[in-house]
Amino acid sequence: MIELIRTNDAVSISFIESLLRDAGIEFFVADQNMSIMEGSIGVLPRRVMVAEDRAEEARKLLADAGLADVLGR
Repeated sequence: MIELIRTNDAVSISFIESLLRDAGIEFFVADQNMSIMEGSIGVLPRRVMVAEDRAEEARKLLADAGLADVLGR
């Protein structure tokens, strides 16, 4: 799996999860439980990971949804 995005914006993560799920693209949100370690203040970013062979499809999906700015690429 490769990193699709890295953000600490919980709303963006939730929206991205929904988009990927609806498109049938498997994903994993890494570091989501780190908030326990940091005290739930949202400083540490979470990473959305997708299979390498679906990464371009996922990037296009997010760009089409108006999230090109969070992709940073």
